[in-house]
Amino acid sequence: MAAYLDRSDENRDESSGPGASGAAASEDAPGPALVALAHAHGVDSSYDAGDGEQVQVGAATLIAVLAALGVDASGPQAVERALAEHRATAAARLLPPCLVARTGRRTALDVPAAARLSIALEDGSDWQLPAGRSHWLPADLPLGRHTLHLRLADRAESTTLIVAPDRLAPLPGRGWGFLAQLYSVLSQRSWGMGDLGDLAELAQWSAGALGADFLQINPLHAALPGAPSDPSPYRPSSRRFADPVHLRIEALPEYAYAGPADRARLDELAQRAGRLRAEVLEHDGLIDRDAVWAVKREALQVLHTVPRGPGRQAAYQAFVRREGDWLEQYATWNALAEEHGSDWRQWPKGLRRPDTPQVAAARAELAAAVEFHRWLAWLLDEQLGSAQRAAERAGMAVGLIHDLAIGCHPHGADSWALQDHLAGGISVGAPPDAFNAHGQDWGLPPWRPDALAAAGYAPFAELLRAAARHAGAIRIDHVMGLFRLWWIPAGRPPTEGTYVRYDAEAMLGVLALEAHRAGTAVIGEDLGTVEPGVREELTARGVLGTSVLWFERDWTGKEGDKGAPLAPARWRPGCLATLTTHDLPSTAARLSGEHVDLRHQLGLLARPLAEEQEAAAAELADWRSELTRLGMLPTGAALDQQALYRFLLATPAELVGVWLPDTVGDPRPQNLPGTWDQYPNWRLPVADGSGTPVTLERLAAEPGAVELRELLGEGLAQAPRQARPGRPTPPSEGR
Repeated sequence: MAAYLDRSDENRDESSGPGASGAAASEDAPGPALVALAHAHGVDSSYDAGDGEQVQVGAATLIAVLAALGVDASGPQAVERALAEHRATAAARLLPPCLVARTGRRTALDVPAAARLSIALEDGSDWQLPAGRSHWLPADLPLGRHTLHLRLADRAESTTLIVAPDRLAPLPGRGWGFLAQLYSVLSQRSWGMGDLGDLAELAQWSAGALGADFLQINPLHAALPGAPSDPSPYRPSSRRFADPVHLRIEALPEYAYAGPADRARLDELAQRAGRLRAEVLEHDGLIDRDAVWAVKREALQVLHTVPRGPGRQAAYQAFVRREGDWLEQYATWNALAEEHGSDWRQWPKGLRRPDTPQVAAARAELAAAVEFHRWLAWLLDEQLGSAQRAAERAGMAVGLIHDLAIGCHPHGADSWALQDHLAGGISVGAPPDAFNAHGQDWGLPPWRPDALAAAGYAPFAELLRAAARHAGAIRIDHVMGLFRLWWIPAGRPPTEGTYVRYDAEAMLGVLALEAHRAGTAVIGEDLGTVEPGVREELTARGVLGTSVLWFERDWTGKEGDKGAPLAPARWRPGCLATLTTHDLPSTAARLSGEHVDLRHQLGLLARPLAEEQEAAAAELADWRSELTRLGMLPTGAALDQQALYRFLLATPAELVGVWLPDTVGDPRPQNLPGTWDQYPNWRLPVADGSGTPVTLERLAAEPGAVELRELLGEGLAQAPRQARPGRPTPPSEGR
C-alpha cells in the first residue's frame, strides 16, 4: 500500500534500460495444463525480469489470479474441467463478448456463411449486412456504440460493437504549459489549500500573462472520507467524481443569497479558514486537508439550505438526469459511509452490494444525506467547467489537462459500485526490477478484463467520459495498464504476482472514441518498464507519451552502459517533455544535489552517500557537456534551468511541461517515493528556494515566470499555434 501512496512506480524509468536485475524462479512450477488455462484467460505464466531473463510464475499465483477471474484451478481435475469449459464456451459462441472496429478499416468476422447480420446504430437506425462465406463490417460505419445482431437458423446472438476513430486528431501545434499540484497553489483567498477558484486564476494568468497553452494538474478525484485521510491523489474513493474539498465556497451563487444568520455563520467559518491559510503560508505549516474539509463541509451544509432559483434548480435536475445511476450510487455510498464507516466490506451484509433491497431502504432513510452528496457533485461539475472555460477564454490552445489515476481505493465508492467489474482479492503493482528488487504493491483493485468485455467496456467508457468532460486533454496514469497489469494476490508479496493482459485494441478504441467525442487530446504516462510495441501502438493511435529529460539516454551501447544523453533530434515528437514530475526531485534540487542529501537523511539511499553524490555529479556533468556541445550553454558555465529548457525546446516534442515550483526554485519534491510518514508527501505548498511558501499572487510577480515566458516564447516561435478546434456537440445517448 505504501509503495503506491508514494507513486514510486513512475520513478522506474531508471530500470527501463539495460542492466535491470532478474528474480529467482518460483519453486512451485505450474504444470502444462495450468499454464494453458492461464494463457486462455490472458494470464502470463512468465515475465521478463528486465535483462532478458524469463522468470516463471508460480502455480499458487496462477491459481489465485484465475480464482479472481472466476475460474477454479484448485487442483488437476479442476484445471482440466475449467479448460474443457472454456473451450466449449468459446466454440459455442458465434460472436465475441464485445467487438471493436476502426473507421476507415474493414473488420473481418468469423461467422457461419448462413448467418444474417444487422447493426442497430446508436442513433436508432439499422444497417443490414449481406450474407456470405466471409463477413466484413464496412469501413464507413459511423462512430459510436452500436449493437451487432446475428441470426442463424433458430439461434440469435448480440454483442456490443464499438466503432472508434483510427487515430486521434493531432494537436493544433507545439506548445508549453505548467505542471502543478492544485492543493499546493494557495492564493490569499484559499481556505487552507488550493481550490478550483485558484485553478481558474492560475490558468488565466499562465495563459494571459505568459502565453501558456495548457495547465496539467494532479487528480482531483474524490478521496476516501474519514480522518486522517489519505493525502495521495492517486488512491481515490472514486475516479468518476471530484472531491468537494476543491470547491471555492465564495464562488457558489448561493453564497450571495445567504440570510443574516447564515451570513454570520459563513463569516465565522471564513475566519477559521483564514487561520488555516495563515498556518500554511505564514507559519510553515503543512496543508491539512482534513481541517480544510471540516470547515468547508460546515459552510456547504449552510449553503445547501439556501433556496435555488428556478434556473439553478433546472440545471441541477439536468445534471442528476445526465449522471443517472452512477451519481445515485456514489451519493448513496457516501451517505452509507457516514453511517457505517468508509470500508464497505465491513458494513452490514445487506449493504455490501449496491443492488440489494437493504441498500434501497437505506437510501430512502438517508435521503437527505444522499441529496447533499448529489448536490456537491453538481457544484464540482459547475466549477470544473468554469475553470476550463476560463483557460480557453484566456487563450490556451489546450486548456486543463486532468489526470486519471490508475485505480481506486479498495474500500471506496467505486470499488463498491463496480465490484462485479473489479478483481476481488487482487491489487495492482509492479514486478521486481532494478529500482525496487522487492517489487511494488499499490493496493488498488484492477479491472477484470472478462467483465469489462461482457459489459461492452461501458464502465471504462463512462470513467473516461467524466475525465474528459471539462478538459482539453486527459493524462492516463500508467497507460501501459491498457495492455497489461501486474496482479498481486492478497496476502502475497509483489514478487509473487503476474501480468494479466487486457484487450488493448478494445481499451484503446474506447479511449479514442471518448476522447474524440469530448474533443480532448490524450497523454499517456509511459515512464518505467514498457513492453516492446506499446509505445509504437500508442503513437499510431495519436496518444502522446511522457519523456523526462534525465531518463532520455542512448541505450544502444554496451550492456550495463547508462548511455549518453539522447540527442534532441532523436527524441520522439509525440510526447510531453519535462524536466521533472511530482515524484522526482525538483530541478533546483537536482542541480544543487539536495535530492541526494534528502534521501540520505531519510535513509533511502541504496549506496553509500559518497557514491550517490558521485553518480549525481556525473549525471550533471554529462548534461553540461552535451549542452555545451550543442551551444546551449557557454563553455565553463554552470548547468542551469534555462539551458535545460533550451534543450527541451530543441527536441520535436509536441508539448513542453514546466514544473510550476521550478519557477521559484522550490527544492522540495511533492512526493518522495519510498517514504510514508518520514516525509510530508502531498502536503507541501509551493515555496521558494529558502522554503518560504509562495502565494499565487506572489508567484505571478516573481521574475522566474517572466524569464520562462521569454525563453519558451522564443523557442516556440518557429512553430506558430493554431486556434484549438471547437468541442463537438456530444451525442444524445447518456452524455
